[in-house]
Amino acid sequence: MEGTHDAELVERVWGHDLRVDGVVVEPLEGVDCLAERVEEFGPGPDRLLGVLVDHLVAGSKETRLVQGVRSAHVMVNGHPYVDIWQAVRPAAVGIRGWPEVPRGVPWKEGVCQALGWVDRRGLPDPVAGWRRVLGAVGSFRDLEPALLGAVEELIDFVTTEQR
Repeated sequence: MEGTHDAELVERVWGHDLRVDGVVVEPLEGVDCLAERVEEFGPGPDRLLGVLVDHLVAGSKETRLVQGVRSAHVMVNGHPYVDIWQAVRPAAVGIRGWPEVPRGVPWKEGVCQALGWVDRRGLPDPVAGWRRVLGAVGSFRDLEPALLGAVEELIDFVTTEQR
């Protein structure tokens, strides 16, 4: 998974089933060094790797970074959302929609500010915001279809017996 929140969300929804299949979910802490992390992992026929990436859309930085990963034993898949938070249906979180965040403003901080998820000093509180978002997810029904499809493809890939 690209980041900690991605890994926590996948664990919440698919964790039990993945453990039964012997699949481990780990955060990468970003994709800036994806090619190096893939090499460190050492994928092979008996060691498949699936990577979930935020904002994997044409022309994005993320798309350029993942193009260098080429292996029959690795699948990089993604969703169109700026952050995994956006892949949670707004209704599940109790909001009308995810707010637009101006360029140059860190997305999570901008969302928290716009939604009033602030600390005692009035500053955006992404830690508490994430607890709200993750806490709102009870099953796959609380997630957007684009994320569901991306994760299911990765699961199918890494749980295939033979490549």
